[in-house]
This record gives sequence, C-alpha cells and structure tokens, in this order.
Amino acid sequence: MQNKDACTSIMVGKKASLDGSTYVCRNEDRVKAIEPKRFLVKPAVHDRHETYVSPYNKVTVPMPESGMRYTSTPSLDQSAGPNEEDGINEANVAASFTESVYANDRVLAYDPFVKNGLAEDSLCTLVLPFIHSAREGVEYTGKLIAKYGSAEGNGMQFADQDSVWYMEVVTGHQWVAVRIPDDCYAVTPNQMAIEDIDFNDPENYMWADGIREFVADHQLNPDENRWDFRHIFGTSTQKDRHYNTPRTWFAQRYLSPKAAQGQTPEDGEMPFIRKAEFKISPEDIQYVLKSHFNETPYDPMGDSPERKTYRAISLSRTAQSHILQVRDAKRFKTSIHWIELGVPAFNPYVPFFANADDTDESYRNVPAKMDLKSAYWLNEALAEVVESHYEEFMEKDEDYQKELNEWARRKIAEVDQKASQLSGSELTAYLTKQNHEVAVHYNERTKALFYELLTEGCELSKMSFKMDPNL
Repeated sequence: MQNKDACTSIMVGKKASLDGSTYVCRNEDRVKAIEPKRFLVKPAVHDRHETYVSPYNKVTVPMPESGMRYTSTPSLDQSAGPNEEDGINEANVAASFTESVYANDRVLAYDPFVKNGLAEDSLCTLVLPFIHSAREGVEYTGKLIAKYGSAEGNGMQFADQDSVWYMEVVTGHQWVAVRIPDDCYAVTPNQMAIEDIDFNDPENYMWADGIREFVADHQLNPDENRWDFRHIFGTSTQKDRHYNTPRTWFAQRYLSPKAAQGQTPEDGEMPFIRKAEFKISPEDIQYVLKSHFNETPYDPMGDSPERKTYRAISLSRTAQSHILQVRDAKRFKTSIHWIELGVPAFNPYVPFFANADDTDESYRNVPAKMDLKSAYWLNEALAEVVESHYEEFMEKDEDYQKELNEWARRKIAEVDQKASQLSGSELTAYLTKQNHEVAVHYNERTKALFYELLTEGCELSKMSFKMDPNL
C-alpha cells in the first residue's frame, strides 16, 4: 500500500453551481514536497491488443481494444506507475480517482487489501478511457474491484453533465457509492465520508455485491437502526480529528455558513452532503482548495499559538490541484480542465479546454530539475518566493491571481462564442490552439511576478546592513 496520506476533494451538483456545470475537484497531495507533474492529452486508441502491468504492484489487466481520448496529470517519475490521477474524456465524463481513505481494523480483518490489486497508480488509466457516464464510472470500477481486488482505500469522483457520483473502495472488495444531489455539494478529506445507504434506492446508491451479508455475517454494524457506511467501515481517531475533519469544517463553514454554525474542527459527525447556501462558482471552489484556515487561529501562516494544531487544505506538498468543470454539451462545445501547479495558496488555476488533442510544451515537457520553461517548476518557484516573504508579497500574489481569474472568464467567453460556430476536427484544432494561448499568457504573467518579487526580496534580506548615522 502506498503511503499517501493526502488529498482534499470537493463535488458540486449542477443546481448548486453558479453556471449549471457539475464539478469534481481535488488537491493531489503527496508525501514529498516536490513531485513533478505533467498535463497531457492521451489519444484515443483502436484495435489495441495489449495487457496493462502496473510498475508499482504488478496488477495485470487486459486492456479493451478501444479507448477514448482523455486529459490526464501523470507523474513525471513513472517508476511507481503512471499515476494519471484525473481528467475529462471525449464522452464529456470527468473523473478524479485517488482520495485516500482508511478503514478500521475490524473490517480489514475479514477482507484485507489485495497486494497486487487495483491501486492509485492504475485507476485513471484503467477506467477513464472507457466510461460514458458518471454512473458507468462507478459500475466499471466496481467490476474491476470484484475481479482484481483493491490494494488500498480510495475515494473516486465521477461527473457527467447531469450527475456527480462519489465512490469509496475501503477494503479488498467492499465499496459503496452515492449520487450527490443536484442542489448539494460534498467535501471529503482523507477519511471515509459516505453515511447512510438506502438499499431500496438503487438510482442514487450503488454497492458491492454481498456487502450487507458481509457486515451481518461478521457482526460489524455498531448501530441499532441504521446502516451508516462511515460508522461500519470508517475510523474515528486522533489523527482524524487533527488531520482530516478540520478540512471539512473549514469548507462547510465557508459554503454553508448557517448550517455549519456550531460545528467544530474536531466534529466527527459532520454531514458528508450539504445543501449549498449560495450558488457555487469556480472561484469559490478555488478559495476552499487554496485555503489554510484563513482568518482563524489555525492558520499556519499566522502567529497564533494554535497555528499548527490542524492540517491545512493547501499544502507545500500539493503536487497539483484540479477543478474539472463538466458543462452542458447542448450549450457549450467543451468542458474545462482547470489545473493548478505549485502550492494552491500561491498559484493560479489555469483553464484548459478538454476537447483538445495536445497540451502546451510547458505542461507536456517537465524536466526532473528546476527549469523555468516548465510550468510546474515556474509555479513552484513563485510559491517558494511568496511564502519566504509572506507578509510582504501576499497582497501582490493575490492581486495576480485575481487578475488571471478575470482574464480567464473573458477568455472562456470569447472562445465559447467562436467555438459555437465550429464542429469536428476544426473545433478540436481551434480549442487546442486556444489552450496554447492560455498557457503562454499564464506563464508570461507568472514569470513577470516571479522576477518582480525576486528582485524585491533582495531588499528584504536579513544580511543587509545600514550604519547607524549616530555612530
């Protein structure tokens, strides 16, 4: 099992969002502070005859003959598998795969993980090219788990233009999934989140075959009159209360300020699904994923004695963050894969049109060592400079992010207008070209701020010295 201990996920239904899109989003946090990521478009394949073998744990799966094109964010280092993590395919289905979740020892005693089963490195590669709806994403993954088993606990998000599903695979073979109501959102932070399962409502819930018998046969349900997945399979530990639940608390505090009144950072019974108290925009999602308990005593960038009490949402070891915005195909010709590289608190989300057949060289070619031609390394460098003089540089950094968000909205509207008149390969070629233009604009603006702050930082050195004129 990989040591991940990471990630914060957000899902938003179409009636809860400002523009009617569905959203699946996640900070991909890693153990190391530096883990270079690439942003690629994987081409469609036809008449393929090959078997996938994981470099990480040797799970071996025959690949379907045909697979769709999709965006992905693989790790530069492929020695532990592709770790493609997330993307949007040409059927307009989005998926984000690897929210690490942890089961209790009671359930794992009877259904332990399968060493060479499905793991984080393989999920996106083995599922996203082959699904045509969010629901099919759950069904397809469930069949793979039944056949090969799971090597670890993972939460997975699937979205199409009409629905959002969240699936938790928690032991070698046991899993459940729930459809997020259209007027709701959900947040999950590295712990089991799904609560009551209604086995009489298969339209909104799915589950592994035999899961009720598994729980009954081994006497695993601690409740008298409910079937709460979190209670049966989940954990409630000191780590949960300091590492996990505070992130849900902060997100719900922002997105549902009235309903969340009275909740505390260590509350283990916060609801997984919440009604939105206002229409949620991409900027709202960004705020949550970028947050570090801002304006609370728990902000690690502050000076409160409690600043290190809880694990924040935005971390220095976030490899990448994404907001997958699935738009109505009747209104728009493409969905949007927003990607953030560097530290979310300090770096912008860049909107790329998913109906494309290539990515910009600065996202595609990522060297193993620092090179400012690479978007990954450029953003990491900017984040390091901003954090090093946080009080002096944060306002300029926030202005830069706001400016780019404004530019992004104008650019998306401009592209949508032109794209509405195109179709087929002409449309894809146009959107691919626009993605290159987006990358160039963000890279140039980021370099300009980086050089400006680097120069200003020289004046802030603790090694500077001015003679006292009175001496």
